[in-house]
Amino acid sequence: MFTHKDLLQLRDTSLKMQGWIRKQTFSPEMEKTLRRFSSWEVAELIFKVNQSTFRGRLAAEPGLPDGEVEEDGRQRWFSLDEINEMRRKMKINRKSLLPYRPAGKRAIRAAIANFKGGAGKSTVALHLAHAAALDGYRVLCIDFDPQATLSHSMGLNDVAEEHTVWGIMARDLIRETDRMNRSAQGAESGAALPRRRLPAQITGMGLGDLRAPDFIKPTCWSTIDLVPSCANAAFVEFASAQYRHLNPDWSFFAAVSRWLDQLPDDAYDLILFDCPPAIGYQSMNAVFAADVLYIPSGPGYWEYDSTTSFIGQLAEALEDLSAGFADFPAGKSTLPKAFLDIRFLLTRYEPGNDLHRAMLEAFRKVFGDRVAQHPIEHTRAVEQSGRFLSSVYEIDYRDMTRETWRRARATFDKAYEEFRTNICAAWDRLEDTGA
Repeated sequence: MFTHKDLLQLRDTSLKMQGWIRKQTFSPEMEKTLRRFSSWEVAELIFKVNQSTFRGRLAAEPGLPDGEVEEDGRQRWFSLDEINEMRRKMKINRKSLLPYRPAGKRAIRAAIANFKGGAGKSTVALHLAHAAALDGYRVLCIDFDPQATLSHSMGLNDVAEEHTVWGIMARDLIRETDRMNRSAQGAESGAALPRRRLPAQITGMGLGDLRAPDFIKPTCWSTIDLVPSCANAAFVEFASAQYRHLNPDWSFFAAVSRWLDQLPDDAYDLILFDCPPAIGYQSMNAVFAADVLYIPSGPGYWEYDSTTSFIGQLAEALEDLSAGFADFPAGKSTLPKAFLDIRFLLTRYEPGNDLHRAMLEAFRKVFGDRVAQHPIEHTRAVEQSGRFLSSVYEIDYRDMTRETWRRARATFDKAYEEFRTNICAAWDRLEDTGA
């Protein structure tokens, strides 16, 4: 017979192994660090200029970063901060290297969502975040998934559940309940409206006093921050149901949206949500706060079937919210929920596989131009990146054949460039700051 005590013992044993794995994967201090990027990568893959042009600019402008030189003196290697310093100072053919950002707009928000496990949500979110950072954007990732794959891949492991999305939702419950109670006391009618009371186990945690940035953690990428998740945050679904019972008028699904409204509009450029493989309290917060919905799916029939079920159930859930919270105070968001764009992205795609090609065509026949033109191809380097909790962008191309590395990077580069095009088009349609 096995009880919760046995499960906890198995968990503790696994946590010890996680420490060993981190030591093998990350630095000796068990902290993830970001590698430097070669002058070849910076020129051709990041700035997209000829190497000789790039070297000429470095020689002509002594104020630019020098980078570090290899022992053989063949390549210079630059940190992300140095790359961004060059991006701010350099112009190529009189054109700025800074990425596009529409004036008067807050950060654009994209949710990577599908309730099918193994669809590649965390892999897509990780690579889009890293590609955007190399493109010069400031990125905030929010890990809604208690499996915490994105958090672990970003190097965050020792996370307290109070500083996850659960903490944000509990803080919102406290603040919204206080606001409702103040509104009841100040009602002009003078009617005795009941006060909503929360137990001390919620109010006594101090979450109501936390500032919005207190939930944000830095990563080894200097322009990527993260609201992490952890296994202990799995109980958020049970806790949220209890919280709704304590305050039935609490618009739980808008908690993260209200929290994001408290961040400065210019703090980030792109906010990415990695959603759990289910429709629940956390995933509903993600999709409600998102401007753009990206739905990854594997290339099999059952994954297509699951994706169809996902969008149907999501539609019904959003319809229920619109009917049940007609006059809720959602900050800068409104019901019914509307997305600026919705896209489907095939993952683990093999161009030489007849079934995969047929499924891609099936997706296109059903969803039309909502299907991304560039699926994520399945390559050995992609497999290796997942094994070592890293993106292809973090892997040093010298650790494998350059052709293998370039092929893997190319599939994510194409997917990101299409994502950026779609995101920027949606960004232009986003209402100005204050809307």
